Amino acid sequence: MTTTFLRNLAFRPALLAPLAKPATTPIAAAARAFSTTSPQNATLNQVLRGCRKAQRARHAVSPALAAIHAPSLKGVCVKVGITKPKKPNSGERKTARVRLSTGKVITAYIPGEGHNVQQHSVVLVRGGRSQDCPGVRYHLVRGALDLGGVGSRMSSRSKYGTKKPKKASVG
Repeated sequence: MTTTFLRNLAFRPALLAPLAKPATTPIAAAARAFSTTSPQNATLNQVLRGCRKAQRARHAVSPALAAIHAPSLKGVCVKVGITKPKKPNSGERKTARVRLSTGKVITAYIPGEGHNVQQHSVVLVRGGRSQDCPGVRYHLVRGALDLGGVGSRMSSRSKYGTKKPKKASVG
């Protein structure tokens, strides 16, 4: 190695660590015995280039909820309307613009058949995007606050805020 390189290393002690020989202990030797390849020290170029960069964090699916670490938030409906789904699908998806208690205004999907939401209704918002509606990253919780459950729902009732139907009594 050149003397200028060694002189530069004196000012950068973090670069010296990979060049130092690893200590061989009986435990390390036993662990190495099972490996098919011998462990190699970092090359000079790897040391000069520095360590690997950490991966960027993934963005949140529901940012308004993730920012304050809340599973759901209360909000007031500003506008209720319909959205057309993305290309292969067609239909009318019911959506609502909601002003959350934090002050943010978001677009939320109203699940299930039929709803009783109108302007100024108080609703509970949870995370979860509607896959075929662009820009819709939230769902309204059925059967909570002013939003009623889906009537005559038999399967997946807990998702749609529907009580178990009463059994008809005989006699």
